[in-house]
This record gives sequence, C-alpha cells and structure tokens, in this order.
Amino acid sequence: MNISEWLLQAARVSPDAPAIRCGLDLHATYGQFAARSAGMATYLSDTLGIRKGDRVALFMQNCPEYLEILHAVLWMGAIVVPINYKLHPREAAWIIDDAKACVVVTQTGTVFASGIELSDNCNELGIQNPALTAAAQSSAAITAPVHTGKDDVAWLFYTSGTTGRPKGVMTTHGNLIAMSLAYAIDVDSPTARDNSLYAAPMSHGAGLYHFPIIRAGGCHIIPRSGGFDPAEIAELAQALDNLVFFAAPTM
Repeated sequence: MNISEWLLQAARVSPDAPAIRCGLDLHATYGQFAARSAGMATYLSDTLGIRKGDRVALFMQNCPEYLEILHAVLWMGAIVVPINYKLHPREAAWIIDDAKACVVVTQTGTVFASGIELSDNCNELGIQNPALTAAAQSSAAITAPVHTGKDDVAWLFYTSGTTGRPKGVMTTHGNLIAMSLAYAIDVDSPTARDNSLYAAPMSHGAGLYHFPIIRAGGCHIIPRSGGFDPAEIAELAQALDNLVFFAAPTM
C-alpha cells in the first residue's frame, strides 16, 4: 500500500478539517491538502516525466508546501529524497547526484544556478514555480495514489556522514507504515486534536513523524520562522490546543 493513501482517506473522512497551518493561519484543509498533492503529482508526471521509482530530492527550509510536494512524490510512486537545508549546496549536490535524482525542489528554483552544477539528468524546480502552483490549485478530480508494494522504496534517508560520505538508507512504504502504527505504542497516541509543530528540519525525524498525525487527522503547524524560535513556540502553544512536536534535547 502507498502510504499516501492515508492522506486520501483523511481527505475523504474529514475534508474540511484543518490540515496545515502557517503559524496560526490556515494554509489547507485535508481536502485541499490531498487535492494539492495530487495536482503536483500530475505536474511532476505529465510535465517533468517523473515515473514510479524515480527519485525527487527536496532541499528546502520548513514551509507549508513541503508536506504537499512530499506527498506529491509519494502519490505517484516515486521516491522522496529529503535533504537538510542547512547543508551547503555543494553537499546537497553530492547527495542529489548519489541518489540519481531527476528533480530537486528548492525554495527559489535558483539554488544551483550560481556555479554549483547538477548532473545533466537533474533539473531544479522552485516550489513557487507558477506552473506547479497552478497544478496544485487546479480543480481536477483527485486520482488515487499509484499502487505500491510494501517493499517498494518510499524515502531515501541520507545519514549525517559523520565518519565519511552520507549514505542513502532505503526506507520502504512498509517500513513507514509499520513505524507509524508503532508510534502510538512507542511514542504517543496521536489524535485529531493534535497540533503538530515542525520546529526541527522536516527532512529528518520531524518529517518522518508527520505520517501518524495524518493517520489521526491532526493538524500540521509550520512556524512562520521556518525553524526553532522559543518565543514563537510559546506563543503558538498559548493559542493552539494540544501542541506537540519533535525536538532534540537541547531544544
């Protein structure tokens, strides 16, 4: 099963429930979230020629569109390669090349236009690209995610490279589903009341933990700072009920 089926199910059960907020402002309901991801998937497939099993890298700071493009990649059965945006673009370019990514999605679409070359087989796409945005906002009927097996790779997770070059860890749809279902036993029991804050990079643990929140129908909160700001988090905690988030001990 494609793990993005959970997003489609949430959209069918609670289409008007808040799904993504930027600060306190509503960015998308679950119905809109699923429609935007499906629309982006169509653009990646029809315009860029991305197919099931292809790799698409994400090299962006936390933003509301991050979850949408991540699920667009998974929706079409492609493999998402999230890269920590704090890396130097040259380090990111090495990972992109090693992963053999066909496309890298960035904040501006111009990260690799200043002397840092990508391989000839990889294109850079800005998340605010007008054609991509138009596809996300199209009113076309939502098609179901591409069928995938439990052993099909979904997420290529690059290690920190502490003792050498980073290595891509192949995480399958079955891995992600098992992890998400075990979350309620090992970590916490997610509910539709949860407001899950992304103060840590979504390319790492914070991003992985969004799946059980989708399964429960909770809301995803992207801080306007795009990262960790204690004062901002305290303000959001006062305004939102049941704020939860992944963080390192120092945070």
